[in-house]
Amino acid sequence: MANARNLSTSSEPLNPKTFLSSIFDAAVAAADAKLTIRGHLPQKPKGRTVVVGAGKGAAQMAVAFEKAWDGPIDGLVITRYGYSAPTERIEIVESAHPVPDEAGLMGSRRLLEKVAGLTDDDLVVALICGGGSALLPSPAPGISLADEIAVNQALLASGAPIAAMNTIRKHISTIKGGRLAAVAWPAKVVSLVVSDIPGDNLALVASGPTVPDTGSRADALAAIAAYGMKFPDAVMAHINSRAATAPDPADEKFARNEVYLIASASVSLEAAAADSRRQGIEAVILSDALEGEAREVGSVHAAIAREVATRNRPFTKPVLILSGGETTVTLRAKGKGGRNSEFLLAFAIGIDGLNGINALAADTDGIDGSESNAGAFCDGSTVARMRAVGVDAKAMLAGNNAWTAFKAVGDLFVTGPTGTNVNDLRAILVR
Repeated sequence: MANARNLSTSSEPLNPKTFLSSIFDAAVAAADAKLTIRGHLPQKPKGRTVVVGAGKGAAQMAVAFEKAWDGPIDGLVITRYGYSAPTERIEIVESAHPVPDEAGLMGSRRLLEKVAGLTDDDLVVALICGGGSALLPSPAPGISLADEIAVNQALLASGAPIAAMNTIRKHISTIKGGRLAAVAWPAKVVSLVVSDIPGDNLALVASGPTVPDTGSRADALAAIAAYGMKFPDAVMAHINSRAATAPDPADEKFARNEVYLIASASVSLEAAAADSRRQGIEAVILSDALEGEAREVGSVHAAIAREVATRNRPFTKPVLILSGGETTVTLRAKGKGGRNSEFLLAFAIGIDGLNGINALAADTDGIDGSESNAGAFCDGSTVARMRAVGVDAKAMLAGNNAWTAFKAVGDLFVTGPTGTNVNDLRAILVR
């Protein structure tokens, strides 16, 4: 843009937090359902159009679909408490995330009822985004809601990647792994998906209620063993039985169905990079699919930032270094925090004392873990500022207590619900 202020050469001082916040806003805006749904509308059916969905951005997707669709519809979508939006024809139900609750159980049953008994003249539009796995508890026969909650808690504490988690989840469910679409058959199901999965395997978003995949019971059992997970006896008995076998993607019930990716981390990172360049700072994207322990990924990012700051390689400063994906946290204690704040605390320790480095790590849905912040900011003075108020950064990291550490120095990043979810955004400014 011709009138954009070049922050790298302007005499006006750059406010790093303002700059990084604008980068986050650009990434989120690129995943706004109001902009993305209209280009993926299916053909109108001869019969009914039923809209279903789940995820932390599902209500906003429902609003966007209502505005774009000029035919009759009815439906139901499930979102997280506090994430609702005003709709006219599609009902919004709220339930718990990241640990399921009774409201989610009732909502899942209603979704299954909503698509039952349809004909091949009918159309089901599924609005799916991240967070749907927890919002759609629907335990298989012999498994209780309490059992599914115990599974979810064990998964969150395990450090397993999201793909492994969702492979396990679909094998104890009556709605995940394509089962919702199977109930809708012979109606055609068109899934519009906002991906929060590294690599954008759409069958793994929300554990794929309308999109089956090839992950097997053997894969689920291997993941349980690899990460030392302890599940209730009823859950293990079910996964070890043929009854847990998930639908086959080659089944004729899915032959007419269509799946569209309408927003992803890759698109949002490109938008963030473009916004940085518009403001006069060159940007590079490391990857949109980084996984691994949050603290370890944070340490690697810190090493890259140090190299740029001190040796001007592998990138020339000033530069904005971007990455996406979903890290994991293996819980070692009962502190407060999420994967983004844990990543950033390890990063802050890695750049301690270096000037000219500022960073933001945040979840694009607006919530990092179970607290009210999306993530946090840090710079080379963060660890020293923590120390000055009696906070030991390394001890906080060891205790999974990154939220407390950043709150102590006023560096939490709070946005509220954003209405979308394309996973984590990490933005590192080296001046």
